[in-house]
Amino acid sequence: MIEFGTGGWRAIIGDGFTKENIQKVATALGRRMNREGVRKEICIGYDRRFLSREAAIWFSEAIAGEGVKVDFINISPPTPQIMFTVKSWELPYGAAITASHNPALYNGIKLFTEGGRDATKEITDQIQDEANALAADEIRPVDFEEAKAAGRVVYVDTRDDYLDSILERIDTRAIRKRRPRIVLDPMYGVSLTGLMTILYSCRCDVTVIHDTHDAFFGRRLPAPNVDTMGDLQRQVLDKEADLGLATDGDADRLGVIDEKGRYVSANEILVLLYHYLLKYKGWKGAVVRNVATTHLLDRVAAKFGEKCIEVPVGFKNISAGMQENDALLGGESSGGLTVRGHIFGKDGLYAASLLVEMLAVTGKPLSQTVQEIFDEYGELHMAEYDWLLTEQRKEEISTRVFKRRQVPAFDIPVDHVAWDDGCKVVFTDGSWIILRFSGTEPRVRVFAEAETMDRARELVGRMAAELNLPF
Repeated sequence: MIEFGTGGWRAIIGDGFTKENIQKVATALGRRMNREGVRKEICIGYDRRFLSREAAIWFSEAIAGEGVKVDFINISPPTPQIMFTVKSWELPYGAAITASHNPALYNGIKLFTEGGRDATKEITDQIQDEANALAADEIRPVDFEEAKAAGRVVYVDTRDDYLDSILERIDTRAIRKRRPRIVLDPMYGVSLTGLMTILYSCRCDVTVIHDTHDAFFGRRLPAPNVDTMGDLQRQVLDKEADLGLATDGDADRLGVIDEKGRYVSANEILVLLYHYLLKYKGWKGAVVRNVATTHLLDRVAAKFGEKCIEVPVGFKNISAGMQENDALLGGESSGGLTVRGHIFGKDGLYAASLLVEMLAVTGKPLSQTVQEIFDEYGELHMAEYDWLLTEQRKEEISTRVFKRRQVPAFDIPVDHVAWDDGCKVVFTDGSWIILRFSGTEPRVRVFAEAETMDRARELVGRMAAELNLPF
């Protein structure tokens, strides 16, 4: 069965991710567009995973069969480039064939709507249900080459417009003056050409690793986190670089290594950039974070007389919160962020460009800027753990926590418990812990934040022990 989660539809290649299911999703979307009476045109792109280009072709054939014109980006673009195209071309929908940071066994589809944002749950639920109800003989694909010849599928290249939009929004003069040394790790994904163009345009000295096309991502998870960036850490130290940058498989998430070889967490990146935009660029506006993202953002917002808005997990919720509050920045602890005036979606290339600008404008090593943030706002550290579950174990935990609402007893006073998205316990000392099920995988995740990492891990251990999870 086709099942959309917070980050689109993802499934194991050859199991759920099949030609028939791909074309069912495309058919359901095409029929929705016909019912809505919107402009019958869509932008489609694909990442460098196994079968991604073929899947994009199958998707195009099916949606073209419903009378929808396809703008086909045939160069493995970053996902944010597709979102930018939807926004700038004023298209009603867009699609990316990608499983983002998931293992190489997976592939999937992300859907975007008007303005270049993630499709809402209401839309993906409707498409999911209609696609699952379709019989194979209800799909009416048009041969891809025939569709091209008839002008129903058109190859487009929007890379220059997308990259120029980023270059126009950053201080290239400051970066050229500083000429930072950078090591770039695209993690075998789609960010290489785009980020190299931006960095070279700013006269950076760049070393690249993991830049070949490898559908298996070097046998690693294509996610920029503390467990996957060891090669980047070593290269930063070896090259005496100012910064190490990594992006996930479809380039909507960013990972960072400082000049000392230290992994800079996604939470720290958010705080660094929000503080930089407020203090150095003089911009104004609230910040939007999800329930599992650092509360240090709240402290920065309060210092500048701004608000911090908390929303459920899923970048579509961050996008909605940003639009509703005209917020300056929105982001999540998994490594995705965006800034007002760009797209309403995660963009690892823009985030990386802003970080390089911050390095140049402040004139300080990244490690020093991080320490100054801690000195001014205090330290908060996050521990993150997840467990793969059987359906039986998932039901057991769901019944205990969400139906019976049995919360573990902790050794510090509880301020309140929130149930908007998972179970989040907030303590009077400012620390917190949340348990929630993944929206894209059969996993349960626990995040805790406290003044020390040891304390955050203690909170996770207490929750794990209560639910009989190995820790």
